[in-house]
Amino acid sequence: MSSMTHNYPGQEMEDGKVWRAPNAHSHVAPGEIAVGVVIGRTSEYFDFFVYGLASVMVFPTVFFPHKDTLDGTLLCFAIFSLAFLARPFGTTLFMNVQKRWGRSAKLTAALFLLGTATVSIGFLPNYATAGSLSIALLILMRTLQGIAVGGSWDGLPSLLAINAPPSRRGWYAMLGQLGAPVGFLIAGGLFLYLHLNLSQADFVDWGWRYAFFVAFSINVVALFARLRLVMTDEYTRLLEESELSPTDVKDLINVQGGNVLAGAFSSLATYALFHLVTVFPLCWSSLTATQTESQVLVVQLVGALLALGAVIISGFVADRFGRLRTLGGVAVLIGIFSLVVPGLLQGGGAAENAYILIGFMLLGLGYGQAHGAMSSNFERRFRYTGAAITADIGWLIGAAFAPLLALGLSVKFGTIAVGIYLMSAAICTLLALYINRKREVKD
Repeated sequence: MSSMTHNYPGQEMEDGKVWRAPNAHSHVAPGEIAVGVVIGRTSEYFDFFVYGLASVMVFPTVFFPHKDTLDGTLLCFAIFSLAFLARPFGTTLFMNVQKRWGRSAKLTAALFLLGTATVSIGFLPNYATAGSLSIALLILMRTLQGIAVGGSWDGLPSLLAINAPPSRRGWYAMLGQLGAPVGFLIAGGLFLYLHLNLSQADFVDWGWRYAFFVAFSINVVALFARLRLVMTDEYTRLLEESELSPTDVKDLINVQGGNVLAGAFSSLATYALFHLVTVFPLCWSSLTATQTESQVLVVQLVGALLALGAVIISGFVADRFGRLRTLGGVAVLIGIFSLVVPGLLQGGGAAENAYILIGFMLLGLGYGQAHGAMSSNFERRFRYTGAAITADIGWLIGAAFAPLLALGLSVKFGTIAVGIYLMSAAICTLLALYINRKREVKD
Protein backbone atom coordinates (compact mmCIF):
# COMPACT_ATOMS: atom_id res chain seq x y z
CA MET A 1 0.00 0.00 0.00
CA SER A 2 1.10 3.57 -0.64
CA SER A 3 2.03 5.79 2.25
CA MET A 4 1.41 9.48 2.58
CA THR A 5 5.10 10.34 2.14
CA HIS A 6 4.70 9.75 -1.62
CA ASN A 7 1.88 12.27 -2.12
CA TYR A 8 1.84 15.92 -2.97
CA PRO A 9 0.34 18.46 -0.55
CA GLY A 10 -1.62 21.17 -2.31
CA GLN A 11 -2.92 18.84 -5.02
CA GLU A 12 -6.49 19.73 -6.02
CA MET A 13 -9.07 17.01 -5.38
CA GLU A 14 -12.18 16.08 -7.36
CA ASP A 15 -14.42 18.33 -5.23
CA GLY A 16 -12.24 21.36 -5.88
CA LYS A 17 -10.71 21.35 -2.40
CA VAL A 18 -7.04 21.18 -1.71
CA TRP A 19 -5.58 18.16 0.00
CA ARG A 20 -3.12 18.79 2.77
CA ALA A 21 -0.87 16.24 4.37
CA PRO A 22 -1.23 15.51 8.08
CA ASN A 23 1.37 16.84 10.44
CA ALA A 24 4.79 15.35 9.86
CA HIS A 25 4.95 13.59 13.20
CA SER A 26 1.90 11.42 12.37
CA HIS A 27 3.04 8.65 10.07
CA VAL A 28 -0.09 7.41 8.32
CA ALA A 29 -0.41 4.03 6.68
CA PRO A 30 -3.70 4.03 4.73
CA GLY A 31 -3.36 0.30 4.10
CA GLU A 32 -3.23 -0.42 7.82
CA ILE A 33 -6.31 1.72 8.42
CA ALA A 34 -8.06 -0.12 5.58
CA VAL A 35 -7.41 -3.51 7.20
CA GLY A 36 -9.10 -2.34 10.40
CA VAL A 37 -12.02 -0.96 8.41
CA VAL A 38 -12.51 -4.16 6.39
CA ILE A 39 -12.38 -6.42 9.45
CA GLY A 40 -14.77 -4.20 11.38
CA ARG A 41 -17.29 -3.90 8.59
CA THR A 42 -17.14 -7.62 7.79
CA SER A 43 -18.11 -8.52 11.36
CA GLU A 44 -21.04 -6.07 11.33
CA TYR A 45 -22.32 -7.27 7.98
CA PHE A 46 -21.96 -10.90 9.00
CA ASP A 47 -24.21 -10.26 12.00
CA PHE A 48 -26.81 -8.50 9.87
CA PHE A 49 -26.75 -11.03 7.02
CA VAL A 50 -27.10 -13.93 9.44
CA TYR A 51 -30.21 -12.26 10.79
CA GLY A 52 -31.51 -11.38 7.33
CA LEU A 53 -31.12 -14.92 5.98
CA ALA A 54 -32.68 -16.39 9.12
CA SER A 55 -35.64 -14.01 8.71
CA VAL A 56 -36.53 -15.89 5.53
CA MET A 57 -35.29 -19.42 6.15
CA VAL A 58 -36.28 -20.14 9.76
CA PHE A 59 -37.90 -17.26 11.68
CA PRO A 60 -41.38 -17.56 10.10
CA THR A 61 -41.49 -21.19 11.27
CA VAL A 62 -39.76 -20.69 14.62
CA PHE A 63 -41.50 -17.51 15.79
CA PHE A 64 -44.69 -17.34 13.71
CA PRO A 65 -45.90 -20.93 13.22
CA HIS A 66 -49.46 -19.70 13.89
CA LYS A 67 -49.31 -17.59 10.71
CA ASP A 68 -49.19 -18.68 7.09
CA THR A 69 -45.82 -18.45 5.32
CA LEU A 70 -46.50 -15.07 3.69
CA ASP A 71 -47.78 -13.33 6.81
CA GLY A 72 -45.02 -14.84 8.93
CA THR A 73 -42.36 -13.62 6.52
CA LEU A 74 -43.89 -10.12 6.40
CA LEU A 75 -43.85 -9.97 10.19
CA CYS A 76 -40.22 -11.10 10.22
CA PHE A 77 -39.35 -8.37 7.73
CA ALA A 78 -41.11 -5.81 9.93
CA ILE A 79 -38.90 -6.87 12.85
CA PHE A 80 -35.92 -6.84 10.50
CA SER A 81 -36.43 -3.11 9.91
CA LEU A 82 -36.28 -2.28 13.64
CA ALA A 83 -32.48 -2.34 13.69
CA PHE A 84 -32.35 0.44 11.11
CA LEU A 85 -34.87 2.50 13.05
CA ALA A 86 -32.75 2.09 16.19
CA ARG A 87 -29.42 2.80 14.51
CA PRO A 88 -29.50 6.65 14.67
CA PHE A 89 -30.38 6.45 18.37
CA GLY A 90 -27.43 4.14 18.91
CA THR A 91 -25.13 6.57 17.14
CA THR A 92 -26.30 9.45 19.29
CA LEU A 93 -26.13 7.44 22.51
CA PHE A 94 -22.63 6.12 21.95
CA MET A 95 -21.33 9.49 20.77
CA ASN A 96 -22.12 10.66 24.31
CA VAL A 97 -20.39 7.58 25.71
CA GLN A 98 -17.27 8.49 23.75
CA LYS A 99 -17.35 12.08 24.99
CA ARG A 100 -17.42 10.88 28.58
CA TRP A 101 -15.34 7.69 28.61
CA GLY A 102 -13.32 7.74 25.39
CA ARG A 103 -13.24 6.07 21.99
CA SER A 104 -12.03 2.65 23.15
CA ALA A 105 -14.73 2.37 25.83
CA LYS A 106 -17.38 3.28 23.28
CA LEU A 107 -16.15 0.77 20.71
CA THR A 108 -15.77 -2.03 23.27
CA ALA A 109 -19.26 -1.46 24.67
CA ALA A 110 -20.87 -1.24 21.23
CA LEU A 111 -19.26 -4.39 19.82
CA PHE A 112 -19.89 -6.30 23.05
CA LEU A 113 -23.55 -5.29 22.81
CA LEU A 114 -23.67 -6.29 19.13
CA GLY A 115 -22.10 -9.68 19.80
CA THR A 116 -24.25 -10.33 22.86
CA ALA A 117 -27.49 -9.38 21.10
CA THR A 118 -26.62 -11.53 18.09
CA VAL A 119 -25.57 -14.61 20.02
CA SER A 120 -28.61 -14.24 22.31
CA ILE A 121 -30.88 -14.68 19.29
CA GLY A 122 -29.34 -18.15 18.93
CA PHE A 123 -30.59 -19.02 22.42
CA LEU A 124 -34.14 -17.70 22.06
CA PRO A 125 -36.97 -20.14 22.71
CA ASN A 126 -39.37 -20.82 19.86
CA TYR A 127 -43.03 -19.83 19.81
CA ALA A 128 -44.16 -23.34 20.72
CA THR A 129 -42.17 -23.08 23.97
CA ALA A 130 -42.59 -19.46 25.06
CA GLY A 131 -45.41 -18.05 22.94
CA SER A 132 -45.48 -14.28 22.48
CA LEU A 133 -42.51 -13.88 24.83
CA SER A 134 -40.24 -15.39 22.16
CA ILE A 135 -41.38 -12.72 19.67
CA ALA A 136 -40.89 -9.95 22.23
CA LEU A 137 -37.34 -11.15 22.93
CA LEU A 138 -36.59 -11.30 19.20
CA ILE A 139 -37.81 -7.70 18.84
CA LEU A 140 -35.60 -6.64 21.76
CA MET A 141 -32.49 -8.35 20.43
CA ARG A 142 -33.00 -6.96 16.93
CA THR A 143 -33.39 -3.44 18.33
CA LEU A 144 -30.22 -3.86 20.39
CA GLN A 145 -28.39 -4.97 17.24
CA GLY A 146 -29.32 -1.68 15.60
CA ILE A 147 -28.28 0.39 18.60
CA ALA A 148 -24.96 -1.43 18.72
CA VAL A 149 -24.19 -0.97 15.01
CA GLY A 150 -24.93 2.73 15.35
CA GLY A 151 -22.56 2.88 18.31
CA SER A 152 -19.78 0.95 16.59
CA TRP A 153 -18.83 3.86 14.34
CA ASP A 154 -15.10 4.36 14.90
CA GLY A 155 -14.30 7.07 12.36
CA LEU A 156 -11.76 4.94 10.54
CA PRO A 157 -13.49 5.27 7.12
CA SER A 158 -13.40 9.05 7.49
CA LEU A 159 -9.80 8.91 8.62
CA LEU A 160 -8.99 6.76 5.60
CA ALA A 161 -10.73 9.23 3.27
CA ILE A 162 -8.86 12.20 4.73
CA ASN A 163 -5.44 10.56 4.55
CA ALA A 164 -5.81 8.68 1.27
CA PRO A 165 -3.77 9.89 -1.71
CA PRO A 166 -5.90 12.37 -3.69
CA SER A 167 -5.43 10.44 -6.92
CA ARG A 168 -6.66 7.22 -5.28
CA ARG A 169 -9.54 8.42 -3.13
CA GLY A 170 -11.99 6.14 -4.94
CA TRP A 171 -9.73 3.15 -4.39
CA TYR A 172 -9.38 3.72 -0.66
CA ALA A 173 -13.08 4.58 -0.31
CA MET A 174 -14.05 1.16 -1.65
CA LEU A 175 -11.76 -0.81 0.68
CA GLY A 176 -14.07 -0.51 3.66
CA GLN A 177 -17.03 -1.50 1.50
CA LEU A 178 -15.48 -4.91 0.86
CA GLY A 179 -16.90 -5.94 4.22
CA ALA A 180 -20.39 -6.26 2.73
CA PRO A 181 -19.75 -8.96 0.10
CA VAL A 182 -17.23 -10.72 2.35
CA GLY A 183 -19.74 -10.73 5.21
CA PHE A 184 -22.42 -12.16 2.92
CA LEU A 185 -20.07 -14.84 1.61
CA ILE A 186 -19.33 -16.03 5.15
CA ALA A 187 -22.94 -15.84 6.36
CA GLY A 188 -24.44 -17.31 3.19
CA GLY A 189 -21.82 -20.04 2.99
CA LEU A 190 -22.47 -21.05 6.60
CA PHE A 191 -26.23 -21.18 6.12
CA LEU A 192 -25.80 -23.17 2.91
CA TYR A 193 -23.56 -25.70 4.64
CA LEU A 194 -25.99 -26.14 7.53
CA HIS A 195 -28.99 -26.35 5.22
CA LEU A 196 -27.41 -29.01 3.01
CA ASN A 197 -26.00 -31.17 5.81
CA LEU A 198 -28.96 -31.21 8.19
CA SER A 199 -32.49 -32.41 7.80
CA GLN A 200 -35.05 -29.64 7.50
CA ALA A 201 -36.38 -30.50 10.96
CA ASP A 202 -32.93 -30.30 12.57
CA PHE A 203 -32.05 -27.11 10.70
CA VAL A 204 -35.21 -25.35 11.91
CA ASP A 205 -34.93 -26.80 15.43
CA TRP A 206 -31.29 -26.10 16.26
CA GLY A 207 -29.00 -25.95 13.21
CA TRP A 208 -29.61 -22.27 12.36
CA ARG A 209 -28.51 -21.26 15.86
CA TYR A 210 -24.86 -22.09 15.15
CA ALA A 211 -24.60 -19.17 12.74
CA PHE A 212 -25.48 -16.78 15.57
CA PHE A 213 -22.95 -18.43 17.88
CA VAL A 214 -20.21 -17.93 15.28
CA ALA A 215 -21.05 -14.21 15.18
CA PHE A 216 -19.79 -13.68 18.72
CA SER A 217 -16.35 -15.09 17.88
CA ILE A 218 -16.12 -12.92 14.78
CA ASN A 219 -17.04 -9.86 16.83
CA VAL A 220 -14.26 -10.57 19.32
CA VAL A 221 -11.70 -10.73 16.50
CA ALA A 222 -13.06 -7.52 15.00
CA LEU A 223 -12.96 -5.75 18.35
CA PHE A 224 -9.28 -6.45 18.92
CA ALA A 225 -8.41 -5.59 15.31
CA ARG A 226 -10.05 -2.18 15.64
CA LEU A 227 -8.86 -1.45 19.17
CA ARG A 228 -5.32 -2.14 17.98
CA LEU A 229 -5.68 0.96 15.83
CA VAL A 230 -7.82 3.37 17.80
CA MET A 231 -6.07 2.86 21.15
CA THR A 232 -2.56 3.67 19.93
CA ASP A 233 -1.15 7.14 20.58
CA GLU A 234 -0.36 7.57 16.90
CA TYR A 235 -3.91 7.04 15.70
CA THR A 236 -5.42 8.95 18.60
CA ARG A 237 -3.24 11.91 17.68
CA LEU A 238 -4.14 11.53 14.03
CA LEU A 239 -7.87 11.42 14.80
CA GLU A 240 -7.49 14.56 16.89
CA GLU A 241 -5.54 16.34 14.16
CA SER A 242 -8.29 15.48 11.68
CA GLU A 243 -10.92 16.69 14.18
CA LEU A 244 -12.65 13.30 14.02
CA SER A 245 -14.44 13.61 17.33
CA PRO A 246 -18.13 13.57 18.30
CA THR A 247 -20.17 16.72 17.97
CA ASP A 248 -23.69 17.39 19.16
CA VAL A 249 -26.22 15.90 16.72
CA LYS A 250 -28.54 18.88 17.17
CA ASP A 251 -25.73 21.24 16.15
CA LEU A 252 -24.96 19.05 13.14
CA ILE A 253 -28.57 19.13 11.95
CA ASN A 254 -28.93 22.86 12.55
CA VAL A 255 -25.72 23.78 10.73
CA GLN A 256 -25.39 21.11 8.05
CA GLY A 257 -28.68 19.24 7.96
CA GLY A 258 -28.86 19.73 4.20
CA ASN A 259 -25.61 17.83 3.73
CA VAL A 260 -26.96 14.97 5.83
CA LEU A 261 -30.03 14.62 3.60
CA ALA A 262 -28.05 15.08 0.39
CA GLY A 263 -25.58 12.40 1.49
CA ALA A 264 -28.32 9.98 2.54
CA PHE A 265 -30.24 10.31 -0.73
CA SER A 266 -27.13 10.26 -2.91
CA SER A 267 -26.80 6.49 -2.41
CA LEU A 268 -30.50 5.67 -2.09
CA ALA A 269 -30.58 3.53 -5.25
CA THR A 270 -27.74 1.37 -3.97
CA TYR A 271 -29.24 1.02 -0.50
CA ALA A 272 -32.62 0.07 -1.98
CA LEU A 273 -30.98 -2.60 -4.13
CA PHE A 274 -28.98 -3.96 -1.19
CA HIS A 275 -31.65 -6.12 0.46
CA LEU A 276 -33.51 -6.73 -2.79
CA VAL A 277 -30.67 -9.01 -3.90
CA THR A 278 -29.43 -10.34 -0.55
CA VAL A 279 -32.69 -11.09 1.32
CA PHE A 280 -35.70 -10.76 -0.97
CA PRO A 281 -34.81 -13.45 -3.59
CA LEU A 282 -34.88 -16.20 -0.98
CA CYS A 283 -38.45 -15.51 0.06
CA TRP A 284 -39.64 -14.83 -3.49
CA SER A 285 -38.29 -18.13 -4.84
CA SER A 286 -39.79 -20.00 -1.91
CA LEU A 287 -43.22 -18.43 -2.35
CA THR A 288 -43.24 -19.00 -6.10
CA ALA A 289 -41.71 -22.50 -5.74
CA THR A 290 -39.33 -21.88 -8.64
CA GLN A 291 -36.15 -22.89 -6.77
CA THR A 292 -35.12 -24.29 -3.42
CA GLU A 293 -33.48 -22.08 -0.81
CA SER A 294 -30.18 -23.92 -1.28
CA GLN A 295 -30.26 -23.30 -5.03
CA VAL A 296 -30.88 -19.60 -4.49
CA LEU A 297 -28.10 -19.38 -1.90
CA VAL A 298 -25.62 -20.91 -4.34
CA VAL A 299 -26.49 -18.29 -6.95
CA GLN A 300 -26.29 -15.54 -4.33
CA LEU A 301 -22.83 -16.67 -3.28
CA VAL A 302 -21.72 -16.42 -6.91
CA GLY A 303 -23.36 -13.00 -6.97
CA ALA A 304 -21.45 -11.96 -3.85
CA LEU A 305 -18.19 -12.88 -5.58
CA LEU A 306 -19.24 -10.74 -8.54
CA ALA A 307 -20.12 -7.92 -6.13
CA LEU A 308 -16.69 -8.25 -4.54
CA GLY A 309 -15.06 -7.76 -7.92
CA ALA A 310 -17.44 -4.90 -8.76
CA VAL A 311 -16.58 -3.09 -5.51
CA ILE A 312 -12.90 -3.25 -6.48
CA ILE A 313 -13.67 -2.04 -10.01
CA SER A 314 -15.62 0.89 -8.55
CA GLY A 315 -12.39 2.15 -7.03
CA PHE A 316 -10.74 2.41 -10.44
CA VAL A 317 -13.85 3.94 -12.02
CA ALA A 318 -14.22 6.53 -9.27
CA ASP A 319 -10.57 7.54 -9.51
CA ARG A 320 -11.01 7.99 -13.26
CA PHE A 321 -14.38 9.77 -13.34
CA GLY A 322 -15.03 10.88 -9.73
CA ARG A 323 -17.07 9.30 -6.97
CA LEU A 324 -20.22 11.37 -7.52
CA ARG A 325 -20.25 10.67 -11.26
CA THR A 326 -19.79 6.99 -10.47
CA LEU A 327 -22.81 7.03 -8.15
CA GLY A 328 -24.83 8.85 -10.79
CA GLY A 329 -23.84 6.38 -13.48
CA VAL A 330 -24.76 3.41 -11.30
CA ALA A 331 -28.10 5.04 -10.43
CA VAL A 332 -28.85 5.27 -14.17
CA LEU A 333 -27.95 1.59 -14.59
CA ILE A 334 -30.18 0.65 -11.65
CA GLY A 335 -32.99 2.66 -13.23
CA ILE A 336 -32.56 0.71 -16.47
CA PHE A 337 -32.38 -2.54 -14.50
CA SER A 338 -35.67 -1.67 -12.78
CA LEU A 339 -37.41 -1.83 -16.16
CA VAL A 340 -36.60 -5.52 -16.61
CA VAL A 341 -36.96 -6.56 -12.94
CA PRO A 342 -40.67 -7.51 -13.21
CA GLY A 343 -40.01 -9.82 -16.14
CA LEU A 344 -36.98 -11.42 -14.49
CA LEU A 345 -38.84 -12.13 -11.26
CA GLN A 346 -41.69 -13.75 -13.18
CA GLY A 347 -39.56 -15.60 -15.71
CA GLY A 348 -38.72 -18.75 -13.76
CA GLY A 349 -35.51 -20.01 -12.21
CA ALA A 350 -33.05 -18.91 -14.90
CA ALA A 351 -34.52 -15.41 -15.07
CA GLU A 352 -34.48 -15.10 -11.27
CA ASN A 353 -30.82 -16.09 -11.28
CA ALA A 354 -30.12 -13.38 -13.85
CA TYR A 355 -31.90 -10.89 -11.56
CA ILE A 356 -29.68 -11.94 -8.65
CA LEU A 357 -26.38 -11.85 -10.55
CA ILE A 358 -27.02 -8.55 -12.35
CA GLY A 359 -28.31 -7.05 -9.11
CA PHE A 360 -25.20 -8.07 -7.18
CA MET A 361 -22.91 -6.57 -9.83
CA LEU A 362 -24.78 -3.26 -9.78
CA LEU A 363 -24.79 -3.36 -6.00
CA GLY A 364 -21.01 -3.76 -5.91
CA LEU A 365 -20.41 -0.89 -8.33
CA GLY A 366 -22.65 1.47 -6.38
CA TYR A 367 -21.90 0.36 -2.86
CA GLY A 368 -18.16 0.58 -3.43
CA GLN A 369 -18.48 4.39 -3.43
CA ALA A 370 -21.69 4.84 -1.42
CA HIS A 371 -20.29 5.44 2.02
CA GLY A 372 -18.95 8.89 2.63
CA ALA A 373 -19.40 10.15 -0.94
CA MET A 374 -20.68 13.38 0.57
CA SER A 375 -18.45 13.49 3.64
CA SER A 376 -16.16 16.08 2.07
CA ASN A 377 -19.07 18.56 2.17
CA PHE A 378 -19.10 18.54 5.96
CA GLU A 379 -17.07 21.03 7.88
CA ARG A 380 -14.20 19.12 9.40
CA ARG A 381 -15.58 19.46 12.94
CA PHE A 382 -18.82 17.80 11.82
CA ARG A 383 -17.32 15.09 9.62
CA TYR A 384 -17.08 12.36 12.29
CA THR A 385 -20.70 12.64 13.46
CA GLY A 386 -21.99 13.70 10.04
CA ALA A 387 -20.66 10.61 8.28
CA ALA A 388 -22.25 8.32 10.88
CA ILE A 389 -25.67 10.01 10.88
CA THR A 390 -25.72 10.25 7.08
CA ALA A 391 -25.10 6.51 6.78
CA ASP A 392 -27.78 5.79 9.39
CA ILE A 393 -30.42 7.81 7.53
CA GLY A 394 -29.37 6.39 4.17
CA TRP A 395 -29.85 2.85 5.44
CA LEU A 396 -33.15 3.79 7.09
CA ILE A 397 -34.85 5.37 4.08
CA GLY A 398 -33.28 3.13 1.48
CA ALA A 399 -32.83 -0.36 2.89
CA ALA A 400 -34.73 -0.82 6.14
CA PHE A 401 -38.15 -1.51 4.62
CA ALA A 402 -37.04 -2.78 1.21
CA PRO A 403 -37.78 -6.51 1.80
CA LEU A 404 -41.08 -5.74 3.53
CA LEU A 405 -42.28 -3.36 0.82
CA ALA A 406 -41.01 -5.50 -2.06
CA LEU A 407 -42.74 -8.62 -0.80
CA GLY A 408 -45.95 -6.95 0.34
CA LEU A 409 -46.40 -4.82 -2.77
CA SER A 410 -45.42 -7.54 -5.22
CA VAL A 411 -47.98 -9.92 -3.73
CA LYS A 412 -50.70 -7.26 -3.94
CA PHE A 413 -49.80 -5.47 -7.19
CA GLY A 414 -47.35 -7.78 -8.93
CA THR A 415 -43.61 -7.61 -9.46
CA ILE A 416 -43.94 -4.30 -11.27
CA ALA A 417 -44.02 -2.79 -7.77
CA VAL A 418 -40.41 -3.90 -7.21
CA GLY A 419 -39.39 -2.22 -10.45
CA ILE A 420 -41.18 1.00 -9.50
CA TYR A 421 -39.53 0.92 -6.07
CA LEU A 422 -36.07 0.66 -7.63
CA MET A 423 -36.83 3.29 -10.26
CA SER A 424 -38.01 5.77 -7.64
CA ALA A 425 -34.82 5.20 -5.64
CA ALA A 426 -32.69 5.79 -8.75
CA ILE A 427 -34.54 9.04 -9.50
CA CYS A 428 -34.08 10.22 -5.90
CA THR A 429 -30.36 9.49 -6.13
CA LEU A 430 -29.97 11.47 -9.35
CA LEU A 431 -31.91 14.40 -7.90
CA ALA A 432 -29.77 14.38 -4.76
CA LEU A 433 -26.56 14.35 -6.81
CA TYR A 434 -27.87 17.21 -8.97
CA ILE A 435 -28.82 19.26 -5.91
CA ASN A 436 -25.43 18.57 -4.39
CA ARG A 437 -23.69 19.84 -7.53
CA LYS A 438 -25.79 23.01 -7.49
CA ARG A 439 -24.94 23.53 -3.83
CA GLU A 440 -21.24 23.20 -4.63
CA VAL A 441 -21.52 25.73 -7.45
CA LYS A 442 -23.42 28.14 -5.20
CA ASP A 443 -20.83 27.78 -2.44
